[in-house]
Amino acid sequence: MHEILMLCLGLILSVSFLVLVANKLKIAYPIFLVIAGLGAGFIPGIPGIHIDPDLVFLVILPPILFDAAQNTSWKALWKWRRIITVMALGYVLLTATAVAFVSYALIPGFTLAQGFLLGAIISPPDAAAATSVLQFVKMPKSMVSILEGESLLNDATSLTLFRFALAAIISSNFSWFNAASGFIFVTVSGIGIGLILGLIFYAIYKWLPTTSNLDIAFSLVLPYIMYITAEELHSSGVLAVVTGSLFISYKNHFVLTHSSRLRSNAVWPSIVFILNAVVFFVIGLQLPDIVSGIKSEFLLDAFKIALIITAVVIVIRMLSGWFSSWFTSFISKYITVAASKPGWRNPTIVSWVGMRGVVSLASALSIPLLVNNHAFPNRNLILFITFIVIVVTLVCQGLTLPWLIRRLKPENITDEKEDDQQTLEIELQLLTVAVDKINNDYPADLKVNRLLQNKLEVLKYKVELYGSSVNNTRKKVSANKLIERFKLVMTDVIEHERSKLHTFRKKDEYDDDIIRLIENRLDLEEEGLKEDSE
Repeated sequence: MHEILMLCLGLILSVSFLVLVANKLKIAYPIFLVIAGLGAGFIPGIPGIHIDPDLVFLVILPPILFDAAQNTSWKALWKWRRIITVMALGYVLLTATAVAFVSYALIPGFTLAQGFLLGAIISPPDAAAATSVLQFVKMPKSMVSILEGESLLNDATSLTLFRFALAAIISSNFSWFNAASGFIFVTVSGIGIGLILGLIFYAIYKWLPTTSNLDIAFSLVLPYIMYITAEELHSSGVLAVVTGSLFISYKNHFVLTHSSRLRSNAVWPSIVFILNAVVFFVIGLQLPDIVSGIKSEFLLDAFKIALIITAVVIVIRMLSGWFSSWFTSFISKYITVAASKPGWRNPTIVSWVGMRGVVSLASALSIPLLVNNHAFPNRNLILFITFIVIVVTLVCQGLTLPWLIRRLKPENITDEKEDDQQTLEIELQLLTVAVDKINNDYPADLKVNRLLQNKLEVLKYKVELYGSSVNNTRKKVSANKLIERFKLVMTDVIEHERSKLHTFRKKDEYDDDIIRLIENRLDLEEEGLKEDSE
């Protein structure tokens, strides 16, 4: 136990320093961590670390999916439902089919069932890798929404396909009818289980006297309960987590307190970051173990095959993106679509965001060692190909994606309002109702309470400032400069207050818990200023 604890602490500390370096170099941390892991794997004395697929599926995947669903826009998911469904379902199936036939043709003794197994493993892009790369580039919100929606659902498609491909290899009486009906059952039941459990926890949040700490505790166990329940019922744990989490994310604004939401927003990003960072670093460390499974005389041939299959994966996604763009333009003549003229630039960039990650590797590692008391056919080769696909797509596509975006300059394909315009209009409405509320409901307090009077004057000034800027670009620029200067000054003032507060720690007559309470208030004020700036 002591050795496991030290190993975990060492991993977290190592990846934290590596992420610092990646941020300094402006490289997406999953890419940098995989490269660092590749190098570290050959350093003498570095202990070999084997990824247990159960660790990925049962421990790491559920919270990552839960957090992704919590941050997904329902409006965007519905608006882009067609292309998201095509990408999460159609792209995965098409990629798996292409990989199946290419690998069947390239690899002696490789069956179509093994080909579909390999295709299911390497077909879904990784959400964490794409999100981290997009931090360094500016993309239209529509493209980000499409990619986020795809990442929520494509794992479910690939893992379900993986399950049936594995059954085809193990079972001698496999039938496509049973596979198709099973696919429908897994999909429908997974969604149903997620909704039922989401409703149960919604009722707990709504009607039981929970606290902020209890709300966080429930949110930590909820994705695991959804995933394990669905898997135990032979359904899709991924779909259950995604569906239930989307339902909770839609309802939590009505049942969670402001304190619960603030704490959740502080806890969850850190948990997901640590899980993703450690996993991407460990992926790189797998190289020596995976290479050792391939005979040295066949290593070069295996590498060539892996590169060809990687190229197939990339090309199929690119062709699918361009075809989807053409078909959208064609079908827009007959039905209403979200964007009738997607062009070629945006589909090219979206198609290039195809970095594979931990789900692919975990799927490959979960292939059993034995089938019918014999070694699973070509297991080591499948694992090797999967690893090469992950590394090549992560490094090559990940590093070139920012350049491609700057080169192609993606364009807004819908008439979306700019973020600052949306913020301005919403803030104006909120400030207006706040002024009306104080004037109408608290006239007596206004006469005697100077604090309330000053607050009302500030609100009125903001209404005047924002109101004059909504439809006037020049005044909007001037107002933004004024607001930014205000935030800069107030940040400096808060820091000055904080410095003064620290002097009270040396005075015995002031309790530490009171000082922490006031410091928390200053932190919230400063965080509010920073969030307004983003």
